Amino acid sequence: MLSDLRLAFPGQGAPALDGVRLDLLPGETLCLLGPSGCGKSTLLRLIAGIEQPDSGEIRWRDGVAPKIGFVFQEPTLMPWADLFANVHLPLRLAGVSRRDAAPKVEAALAGVGLSDRLRALPRELSGGMKMRVSIARALVDEPELLLLDEPFAALDEITRWQLNDALLDLRRKSAATVVFVTHSVYESAYLADRVAIMRARPGRIDSILSLERGPTRGLELRRSAVFAQDCARIAEGLQQAMGRAA
Repeated sequence: MLSDLRLAFPGQGAPALDGVRLDLLPGETLCLLGPSGCGKSTLLRLIAGIEQPDSGEIRWRDGVAPKIGFVFQEPTLMPWADLFANVHLPLRLAGVSRRDAAPKVEAALAGVGLSDRLRALPRELSGGMKMRVSIARALVDEPELLLLDEPFAALDEITRWQLNDALLDLRRKSAATVVFVTHSVYESAYLADRVAIMRARPGRIDSILSLERGPTRGLELRRSAVFAQDCARIAEGLQQAMGRAA
């Protein structure tokens, strides 16, 4: 539960975030959608504990913070290390040896379709493959909360669709709650169980839309009338939020 979060950066004028209230539901995929500068990434960093709010609080169920995995906008891989070592990193920092970590690392890379590239270096990979490694690294420690900050924004549309489907497949195998930041109406309509639309100056949640999703997505969903209607609903909510910005 995010309660009345406020954060201002020196010299920025209006607060980056003010009065943010949001409840994360266990096991859901929540997309944060809004225009540039509305505080989506800042809110994600607050949830992760990377930033601290000036006021307000984050309350976790049972009073215990979940284990968090974070996927940044850029893959941020170690260029000198192979894929195994890159994915092993969170476990290594937790004191897990390479040998003991091997089953989890290999399973994480297999989950993103890179089981045959354990010894490859990042420079040998495409942008989409690098992002797959970043997702594997975030998942290797089996987080309860997975935060993704526009991870596919710089990729071409075909690769983006493929990684949307890869993320959904991984999500089905995990009990993690997912918070996904995006600028894309279509991406939010495809991935989300709920979409939280933000407005700027100051950043806050303007509205929350619930989407009804069955187990089947892919082209069947993208071609459906329901998907078109959801995109229209989200676009309308975004337009209204932008119109209410101060």
